[in-house]
Amino acid sequence: MSSDPTSDLLFVYGTLMRGFDHPMARLLSANADFVAEAHCRGRLYRIQHYPGLVLSEDANDVVHGELFRLHQPAPMLREFDMYEACGEGFEQPTEYLRQHLGVTLADGSVREAWTYVYNWPVDEAARITSGRFLAP
Repeated sequence: MSSDPTSDLLFVYGTLMRGFDHPMARLLSANADFVAEAHCRGRLYRIQHYPGLVLSEDANDVVHGELFRLHQPAPMLREFDMYEACGEGFEQPTEYLRQHLGVTLADGSVREAWTYVYNWPVDEAARITSGRFLAP
């Protein structure tokens, strides 16, 4: 996997998804184009009122989300880094880390995208076994 810092793709799986009434979700939709629904390999946990993605090597562990193309990647990623409390100046270890990973689209194609991976222990967190944060 390349870690191309110029990537303009962002994979979201929680409070930033379409239809979520949150100021940061509105910011994303105003400054990015929805590309497609996508998924990645990982486990999803309910942290509080938001989810955390933990990467997994198990092909059965899937997290569903949405892929967006950012109009201005650098300033928008800085905004989302601040929202996820993993930008410069946050005490280490931060709750999230922004990482580049492969996400799979419905047609089976794989794209490299930024996403926020949960970086704290999940021992006390409930697993969302469906891999879908907004599932009914």
